[in-house]
Amino acid sequence: MDKALNKETSDKISFMTYIVPAFADAYKMNVQDAYFYLKKYGAWDFINEHWWALHTDNVLYALDDLYEICYENGGLK
Repeated sequence: MDKALNKETSDKISFMTYIVPAFADAYKMNVQDAYFYLKKYGAWDFINEHWWALHTDNVLYALDDLYEICYENGGLK
């Protein structure tokens, strides 16, 4: 059995490990708090499902989208 990740899975992991620290930096959080915030308010599921579209967008727009999803689900303004 081949244990190597396929390209799409590798790209998805790369994006997800990039966007969480970017979100943390943009909203003045540490990375762990940012991950749990995204998870709690539904943005992590959104990233997981729509990473392909998000990664093609300007990072500022992607971060804004994540902020809006969190806000709509009870996150702080």
